[in-house]
Amino acid sequence: MAVENLGTKLATEYEAIRRREYELITRLLDVLPKVDTLDPTRLGQVRDALFHADHPYLMVFVGPFSSGKSSIINALLGQDDLLPIGPVPTTDRISILRWGEEPQRMSSAGEADTVFHPSPLLKKVSFVDTPGLESVFQKHEETTRKFLHRADVVLMVMLATQAMTARNLEYMQTLKEYGKKVIIMINQVDLLSAEEAESVKEYVLDQSQSRLGFRPDVWLVSARQGLAARHGDELDKIAWKQSGLSRIEEYVDDQLNDVARLRQKLQTPLQITQNVVQVGLNAIRTNQEALDHYQSIAGNLDQQLAAQRRDLEKTVREVNEEISGKFGEAAMRGSEAIGDIFRFGRALGWAIRGFFELIGLARLLRRGRDQAYVHNSFSQHKTDEPVLELPTVADKLGPRLEGKDIQDIDDLVKYAKREINALPEAIQGKVIGTLQAPIQYDRAALQSARRDLETIENEAKIVETDRLEQTLRNTLLYLSVYEILLIVFGVFLLAGGGSLISPDRPEVPLILIGGLLILALLGLAFMPLRGRLMESAYTNRMLKLQSQYIEMLGKAADKQIEYGMRLRGEAVQPLTRLIDAQTQLQSEQLAALQSAEREMVSIESALTALGGKKLI
Repeated sequence: MAVENLGTKLATEYEAIRRREYELITRLLDVLPKVDTLDPTRLGQVRDALFHADHPYLMVFVGPFSSGKSSIINALLGQDDLLPIGPVPTTDRISILRWGEEPQRMSSAGEADTVFHPSPLLKKVSFVDTPGLESVFQKHEETTRKFLHRADVVLMVMLATQAMTARNLEYMQTLKEYGKKVIIMINQVDLLSAEEAESVKEYVLDQSQSRLGFRPDVWLVSARQGLAARHGDELDKIAWKQSGLSRIEEYVDDQLNDVARLRQKLQTPLQITQNVVQVGLNAIRTNQEALDHYQSIAGNLDQQLAAQRRDLEKTVREVNEEISGKFGEAAMRGSEAIGDIFRFGRALGWAIRGFFELIGLARLLRRGRDQAYVHNSFSQHKTDEPVLELPTVADKLGPRLEGKDIQDIDDLVKYAKREINALPEAIQGKVIGTLQAPIQYDRAALQSARRDLETIENEAKIVETDRLEQTLRNTLLYLSVYEILLIVFGVFLLAGGGSLISPDRPEVPLILIGGLLILALLGLAFMPLRGRLMESAYTNRMLKLQSQYIEMLGKAADKQIEYGMRLRGEAVQPLTRLIDAQTQLQSEQLAALQSAEREMVSIESALTALGGKKLI
């Protein structure tokens, strides 16, 4: 019971490690095919490792056709028709027999079919039935040889009447070169006497020793007797023993109870995987130079794009500065025009004109003459000239941006083509799309802003002369009223102020007259002060329009710049997309293989502890 429990425990540990290996290799088969420069034969080795990890123990039957391979397997599994048998080759495919709850044959697109059968023996071992090895069936032989390296043990089946022919010796030599454990099974010994069977066995051993240099295990078996020993679910143990097929079951049990052999069985796919993973890591590290080059290309492209964006933004700033200059010049000219109207030297004349406005004579004096003093002053200073130049300045921005976009895109495409041509051919083949400059160029962003800009330009041209004329007229009236009141007040003081004026105080009239003159001058000084206020209001208005104009043009320019940058990105997108994909792919590959390395170290530790006692 203790031995049985130990065997169960060992089998459980074995299966757990085997499952870990299988899952690890399955994950690697998703990663390794994507590693550039990895030798395709390495992938075949990993698939073989997956095959090893997917089968508990592998016994491969080889030999000439009609030697009894399929009959022996049928007898071992208690089904006389599980595998087809016949005097001529029945198939050119390999059959892998595995445990399954229900009998089932599954054909694949490859060279092997899988046959599931609920035999307890198949829980311990998988059998492989191969096509015949005769030279007349060259395809069969090639198929079988491709499968031999997967075997844990090879059972070479020979007919008792054709044991150790020259061809069989050649097969033995091939198997020896594979380095596999080979057991010779001499079938149909039931047709020989005991002495004849023993003679055949010795002959096979002698020929193997003399011709091949080693003495293999030789088992005498009879597939016919083995099949006859089974009656449904019952087994005639004596007849089964006499058939020699019990040796296979005993061998399997012996192998699976041997910790060292189980460990070696699991070590085989692990070693294959470790070697390929190491090769894959080396390939990725070698590819790292290419990846560094990819990243340098990406970095260079980013720097060029950033520099080109700065250049475009500089162009916009230059145009905005020129626009600001035009608005500033218009504001300066307008201020000069207003200042000229309200300068102090004209104050007395404006006061007299205000007096005539009060008494109604101003209209008669203006009849036949230009009444728009403000308009005339603004016209003389040509205040609208800078504003009229705004469309010319603003409209320069579109062609300048377009010219830079087209030239920059052409330069980027040439650079990207050079870099792609310098890549390895395998990488060049991964480029999706064509590097080319756009066929058409859309100017809609700046064109759509033209109407809004015209609105601001028209507003800047409007001097609001009527409002300024009205302000001027009101100012003249206030000034005239003020001066008249001073005159009336002075006359009143001089004519009716007898108490203030006397021969004893001759200086009083002079003081009064001087004070009134000062007040009159202060009144006249109100004109330039009022002009300053109007100049400030006019300048602020122009600055506000300038801000609106530049903001409007700036938004449109930003859209045009983004459009140009998008064109640049689309023009070199095949290269940048390749760089991003390769960078991400290689990073994922490196992380996956490094993770696989850690998992393999863990599995190695589990293999070392396989079959050992665990202390809690």
